Amino acid sequence: MSGTEKVRAPRPVRLGPKSVAALVLVSAVGVVAFGWPLLAGAGSGLAHAQDAPWLFAALLPLLVAVVVATISESGMDAKAVAMLGVLAAVGAALRPLGAGTAGLEPMFFLMVLSGRVLGPGFGFVLGSVTMFASALLTGGVGPWMPFQMLAMGWFTMGAGLLPGADRLRGRAELAILAVYGSVAAFAYGTIMNLYGWTIIPGLGSGISFVAGDPLPENLVRFLAYCAATSLGWDLGRAVLTVVLTLTIGPTLLKALRRATRRAAFDARVGFEKP
Repeated sequence: MSGTEKVRAPRPVRLGPKSVAALVLVSAVGVVAFGWPLLAGAGSGLAHAQDAPWLFAALLPLLVAVVVATISESGMDAKAVAMLGVLAAVGAALRPLGAGTAGLEPMFFLMVLSGRVLGPGFGFVLGSVTMFASALLTGGVGPWMPFQMLAMGWFTMGAGLLPGADRLRGRAELAILAVYGSVAAFAYGTIMNLYGWTIIPGLGSGISFVAGDPLPENLVRFLAYCAATSLGWDLGRAVLTVVLTLTIGPTLLKALRRATRRAAFDARVGFEKP
């Protein structure tokens, strides 16, 4: 390559109409799964522990649908699947390093940077698969697992939806990723709180979930619950994500973009006539 030849900028894995439809469908299922207890009557007798197997059964084929749609519309091949496997394995290995210690979870910054470089569709699948693999690795399989998979999928997908993926570089990009990582770290904790809060009875009159109560009253209790139980954990997750993004982020972004450029996910296969 000559000194004057421009290096082709790596592009995220494209999202076509089928991929968007699959992501919207799986996200809609997730919103219903997280939020239905807030609208359920006092005598419904249902709990997340009961609906988790059904959610997991619905989530797996929807994840496969996202992958298949992305492959068919963007030309993803074995190289993309290999990268998905490597990043998911690294993320799963990072999770035990900080889980359980003041919310310090280094896997989150990897998900932010991966989603940024590889795009929202790839990011959603990566986040979900990483959480699934880490649950198997740490023995964290339970009714909460499909909810964690959805929340991490959204977290990683959001990084892929940030503006300026093709042109924004340097400090400005790191600043955007750091801000997103901190906000999304709190959002992840809040979403997972919504799962746990509705199944833990007797927390206290000011923060307990009351099935059948008006939605505004339960939301006020939920905010109090988040402040009382998980604010410190979410803060630790957010701070570590910002620190790692600003320090290790530039090197990792270059490595991910180099790998994406060599994989050429946006290349089109053509056949010449003999």
